[in-house]
Amino acid sequence: MPGARAFARRVLEDWDVRGRTDDVLLCVSELATNALLHGVPADRGFLLRLLPYAESVRVEVHDSGGGTPAVPDHEPDESGRGLMLVGALADTWGWGAAPRESRVVRVRHRAARSADAADAIASGPTRQHPRSVAPPTPASPSPARH
Repeated sequence: MPGARAFARRVLEDWDVRGRTDDVLLCVSELATNALLHGVPADRGFLLRLLPYAESVRVEVHDSGGGTPAVPDHEPDESGRGLMLVGALADTWGWGAAPRESRVVRVRHRAARSADAADAIASGPTRQHPRSVAPPTPASPSPARH
């Protein structure tokens, strides 16, 4: 998931997010990995979206998978720990239906920002709009930025 992590790191730097960056990046990796393993057919990708808020950042991973993302009720052996980790690191997380996709998994992290960045977001529309990327898949060799 280096492409998804690199994209998220650039966006967090652009938005002047301070603190909890490692938590956000780890959740991006886990959710992107889950999307590839469980949420998309081999010929399709997923969409990673970051949304800025005055005191938090929301990460969304949209995929075309079915089923219900859930934390296992027992300690998994080798795999299956991703959502346990996401649940421990994120302030909130959940999932739901998304337009044109089957589902979206969301996490929110409270994160400090510089005073100027927080004021700009709180005051309404700014240059800090949601940012999205469709990471490369075998069917699309380069990211498509929206």
